[in-house]
Amino acid sequence: MILLLLFNLFISCTGNNANLNKDAVPEEKVQNQEVIVGAARTQEYLHLLKDKHVGLVVNQTSTIGNDHLVDMLIEKKIKVKKLFAPEHGIRGKEDAGAKIEDGKDAKTGLDILSLYGKKKKPAKEDLEGLDILVFDIQDVGVRFYTYISTLHYVMEAAAENDIPLIVLDRPNPNAHYVDGPILEKEFSSFVGMHPVPVVYGLTIGEYAKMINGEKWLLNEVQCDLKVILCEGYDHNTQYPLPIKPSPNLPNYRSILLYPSLCFFEGTHVSVGRGTSTQFQVIGSPLLKGKKAFSFTPVSMDGAKYPKHENTICYGDDLTQLGEKEIFNSSKLDLGYLMEYARMHKELGKEFFLANNFFNKLAGNAKLQAAIREGKTEEKIRESWKEDHENYSQIRKNYLLYNMFE
Repeated sequence: MILLLLFNLFISCTGNNANLNKDAVPEEKVQNQEVIVGAARTQEYLHLLKDKHVGLVVNQTSTIGNDHLVDMLIEKKIKVKKLFAPEHGIRGKEDAGAKIEDGKDAKTGLDILSLYGKKKKPAKEDLEGLDILVFDIQDVGVRFYTYISTLHYVMEAAAENDIPLIVLDRPNPNAHYVDGPILEKEFSSFVGMHPVPVVYGLTIGEYAKMINGEKWLLNEVQCDLKVILCEGYDHNTQYPLPIKPSPNLPNYRSILLYPSLCFFEGTHVSVGRGTSTQFQVIGSPLLKGKKAFSFTPVSMDGAKYPKHENTICYGDDLTQLGEKEIFNSSKLDLGYLMEYARMHKELGKEFFLANNFFNKLAGNAKLQAAIREGKTEEKIRESWKEDHENYSQIRKNYLLYNMFE
């Protein structure tokens, strides 16, 4: 009898995790199982959607347990009329930067309109017949992660067409600190639209409130915005994501390292696109003899033409770094960037790409200049201090959860 009870307990415990990506953090490492995401708090928003024609901005992370938000709403008799797809598409399988095409959802037959391709902002005709929009996409809290740019354009279109927007909030795995340079206006792009640090310390719901409150939308229009909060969450919550948020962020470690390593996308160094350890390895073909660890990027789903494809890269393996250790450091680690820049200089090789993508990621030209000049990390960080103090005062106005300071 005892054995039977233990067996049933095992089945019930494991069965609840069927939706977890195989690369997700094991259950024993999830410290805050009590967190309830905004989408799961249906009693807070279903009544707002009843008898309305609804448009959804969603991707593969828009789930409630095992169910996709689209399927749940249709089951609840909500009149979902259109789906809007961000970078990587509705299913999250497309390459970074790959054009997303309009189409139809195979399961529901609903029209899918791309917000990452010919246009990044819904046109007036795209919104015709809609009474309300719902945005539910997992963010990772880093300025160059493009879903907050999609959020900006959705809010702008909603405001211009007098359509209310509901943001279903989700925990931000990097919301426990603020770090990095503030974006300067002349460096605005789809990988950075707003004058915020690289790591901005807000959930996507809080960020939407800041976009509205700071009047960053075109012509300072403001969106009719409602945020459905998470329960059991604050800015110190360590929250490994149950579904990978994009093809090249396969697990919790990669998400925590992403703010520090994404700068390498503007250099000649690979961060593992085309491997199974994206944003957890660093390397270049030039560093043979300087580094013992190696990997070889190959073409794969989510990385069709990776940097240094089919070429051995020598560098560093960060897969053994402890997730708790990275989380508790609560800062960007500039050490990797500065070390690799120094090694390239010693070899007489250019470190930064000629297209100035590094400056778009940094949000200014100052960080690249400081690295070229060999400034210390302490000096670089000192240059951010005043901007951070000013930003922190702005940020306080939009917090929906307990602060970490």
